Amino acid sequence: MKTAMRLFKDTYLDSVLQLAGTRAMRQVEGVEWAAAAMGTAANIETLQEQGFTADDIAGAAAGDLFLAVRGVDEAAVEAALKSGEQAMFAARESGSGATVQQPRSLDEALRQQAGSTIAVVSVPGDYAALEAHKALARGLDVLLFSDNVSVSDEIALKEHAARRGRFVMGPGAGTAMLAGTGLGFANVVNPGRVGVIAAAGTGAQEAMALLDRWGVGVSHVVGLGGRDLSEAVDGRMAALALEALRDDPATEVILLVSKPPAESVAQKVLSLAGDTPLVASLIGLSPDATVPEGVYVSDTLEGGVVRTLDVLGIAAPDRTRLRGPSVEDAIARVAPARTTVRGLYSGGTLCYEALVLLGRTLGPVWSNTPIDKRYGLPAPEHASVCLDLGEEEYTKGRPHPMIDPEARVEMLREVGQDPDVAVVLLDVVLGHGSHPDPAGMLAPVCAEISGPDGPQVVAYVLGTGQDPQGYEDQVRKLVDAGCIVTETAARAALTAAAIATRTPQTATAVL
Repeated sequence: MKTAMRLFKDTYLDSVLQLAGTRAMRQVEGVEWAAAAMGTAANIETLQEQGFTADDIAGAAAGDLFLAVRGVDEAAVEAALKSGEQAMFAARESGSGATVQQPRSLDEALRQQAGSTIAVVSVPGDYAALEAHKALARGLDVLLFSDNVSVSDEIALKEHAARRGRFVMGPGAGTAMLAGTGLGFANVVNPGRVGVIAAAGTGAQEAMALLDRWGVGVSHVVGLGGRDLSEAVDGRMAALALEALRDDPATEVILLVSKPPAESVAQKVLSLAGDTPLVASLIGLSPDATVPEGVYVSDTLEGGVVRTLDVLGIAAPDRTRLRGPSVEDAIARVAPARTTVRGLYSGGTLCYEALVLLGRTLGPVWSNTPIDKRYGLPAPEHASVCLDLGEEEYTKGRPHPMIDPEARVEMLREVGQDPDVAVVLLDVVLGHGSHPDPAGMLAPVCAEISGPDGPQVVAYVLGTGQDPQGYEDQVRKLVDAGCIVTETAARAALTAAAIATRTPQTATAVL
């Protein structure tokens, strides 16, 4: 086995380009492992775990970019390094035919694209707030993709943005769509009458995809970052987004998507919609929670979209429709000893929603991101478990599972050997930024593990007909592999619970 590194001193590329380089290298035949990343302490530790020596790593610092490959021979390693470098540093061609290199600073980017109105900031958290402040000072809205930004920095940024009448979407905002332009991980949707405000990435994607598939469309999607509705951040961007959408002539209904916010923040923010109808889809909301009069509330993503359609006077389609085997057929195929559910999620919000819905039927469900901290990992024997594989402990040294499904392929095979597991739950997230064919990678393993007496696979495809992967094509691949494919993420969790408990009616519960 051969290892090699290529180091680019004092060079930073954002995480999207790093992931593009990683993917390009891993696709080269003969490559066992590869990564493109910054030389941070955590990434150096990962290199050591992967068998790279002190001589390999010598000289790498936090401000340096590296490419690292382990492969079967020198030819495979060199081909991978070349492929990764091309993927990250390829020159772009301007409209005049001249080559334009990737800008190395905000000022350089603005010189190349003088008409820009939004800055996407995706640098290490220690530097992200400074770059976002620079962008705001230049009159730009900001999508702050970076994680590891402190709460105090977030508050300062959002106060700065509010003074300038600008948005700071984030930190940790992976999805937005302004005036039809998707940012980060975004689905391709038709223009429509609903404005979405979301403190959740895949929650925003689920809302916009369902609205599009159900014939309504979207005016804008404003990402907030997961902490905006906390007591500390006090809904600063949610308030600004509500005011902006309230005054937007293209927006007739506002849909707010979040995990349950701080109660005082919810009261303040939800009162700002004015005469524009507001639906709040607050996943796992306590039945005892109070909300302002006139706000339509749901505790699931599906329920929020259905209530939005109700406000518009549009009937929602049949959300209980399944593709593939029926629930009854799946129950008949599962060995009696199999009684638990294993969720392998790429979307953190979808995992959270599954924990809520499964918990109502199965009782406690364990997770690396538990709702109730008593049910964190490790899980006891014979327990149901839902994992958010996008969390840091699973992405260290490898791409996010929405970008590269390889980690889930490995875990699927392991779960298939667990004699307790009755159902495997999967989300397949489409759109810009996601893998070009996630179902194509997952389907063969689903078919392999779900034979007679094996666990059944229930999948949900989050996407639209215009997404580059092709929604119907992705659904077909999973159905052909023997999976049950549901209409919404919530229905996938309910269907899994129905199979595990042998109660078919659970799959059609009212949400």
